[in-house]
Amino acid sequence: MSYEFDWVAAFTGEAFGGNACMVAYDCQDLDLVTRLKIVRETSLVECTFVGPSVVADFRFRIYLASHEIPFAGHPTLAGVASLVERGLVKGKRLTVETEAGIIPIEIDASNQIVMTQIAPIFGPFVASDKVAEALSLNADDIIAPPQVVSTGLPFTITVLKDHDALMRARLSPSAFLNLQSEIDFPGGDVMEPFLVTLQGATKSGDTYSRLLLAPPMPPEDPFTGSATGAMASYLWANALIANCKFVAEQGHAMKRPGHANVEVLGDPKNITGVRVAGKAHVTMSGKLHL
Repeated sequence: MSYEFDWVAAFTGEAFGGNACMVAYDCQDLDLVTRLKIVRETSLVECTFVGPSVVADFRFRIYLASHEIPFAGHPTLAGVASLVERGLVKGKRLTVETEAGIIPIEIDASNQIVMTQIAPIFGPFVASDKVAEALSLNADDIIAPPQVVSTGLPFTITVLKDHDALMRARLSPSAFLNLQSEIDFPGGDVMEPFLVTLQGATKSGDTYSRLLLAPPMPPEDPFTGSATGAMASYLWANALIANCKFVAEQGHAMKRPGHANVEVLGDPKNITGVRVAGKAHVTMSGKLHL
């Protein structure tokens, strides 16, 4: 059997920037083991499998190398860019069914793909020293209480004091597993801590982030759209940003720079959703032969 796919760079307008994702079509007959093998074969963090939906325009199933996840930002952006490139999107608005709910999408005047992530769920605070240990940092590198936040996928949002701390971070897989086992959050395991500084990687940015990953995934994620939505909610709810609209940057140290235009919806005590917008570039297309 053959299955068509596109290879898409998300949160960038150029090839080889941002975060790459393979978007595969009409794979409903493939079992979980085969889908995970495909992800591992790509050496990417995630892949998107596009299929029909009875409640939205399309259904996206998103997989890591180890398991399916309910939602992720860059695979959603990549999936929409692929659909647009293939002429499968009519007009400027569509809806995407994910395991975390239906995500409204619009294409704005500058051809950005704008996804509205669901209202955040604020989970438990996590001890700074435990998070620091998982990241090979000192507890005083963390300037605000880490907290689990989800806009479809949960992350421990961790605000670091400066770029030096951000670049020094190294994930300890064993310490991360210990940290993860101590976090009680409904709906499954919490992802690795999402690190953010309150200064952009460039003059255009307002925040600069990293996501370090545990095996069998690649060691770092170039741009993390779902975590960006959770991070934005945390910063807005805790008065760590002055404006609900800002530019988030990630991936620059990996030489895969990406950025998103972010808008938190609602007041800090009643956030109703997060708009995360970015461009995407279809770098290559082909077929899987299985």
